Amino acid sequence: MNVPEMKRRASGIQRNRRRIVTVIGSGRSADAHSAEVGRLIATLGVDLLTGGGSGVMEATSRAFFETSPRQGIVIGVLPGKVRSLRELEERSATDVAYELASGYPNAWVELGIYTHLPDSGVEGTLGSSRNHINVLSADAVVALPGREGTESEVWLATQYNVPVIAYGAYRDNRVPHGIPHAPTLDALREFLVRHLTN
Repeated sequence: MNVPEMKRRASGIQRNRRRIVTVIGSGRSADAHSAEVGRLIATLGVDLLTGGGSGVMEATSRAFFETSPRQGIVIGVLPGKVRSLRELEERSATDVAYELASGYPNAWVELGIYTHLPDSGVEGTLGSSRNHINVLSADAVVALPGREGTESEVWLATQYNVPVIAYGAYRDNRVPHGIPHAPTLDALREFLVRHLTN
């Protein structure tokens, strides 16, 4: 069973299941379209999920947070590292040290999901990356321009069959993995509404 089918089945069991749009993109700089994407998602009555860092994640989160009225919250899935993870797994730990990645969470995250998953970027498809959580939690994914980490999340979305669309100014119109590109904010809204009401 693919992820969208699993979520539809779960919706029949869960009461008032919240819908989530995940926004991915550069953690270094905000795309010029980040704020309008955040505001758009805030008007849809859903929650926003990002990796909780800077760049696109911060700009989108801030715009979502500052949009009024809104019903959803800003969720950040945060990278961290447990130095004695093997000892925890073996239940022999005596002193556990947790390190949250530098710069996380951004100021707009209302619900931080603290993970022990440190990997990202070129290692974004590894089992030790929070990218799996970002994608699997989403009812739809919006991909703004980014680098290796964004590319890995797009690839994961295609593998998990989670609806994903690109938006923003991609260099040389090179959208990763051939996913659709929304040319306008209205087209992006239409894509999201279609996938959030299934």
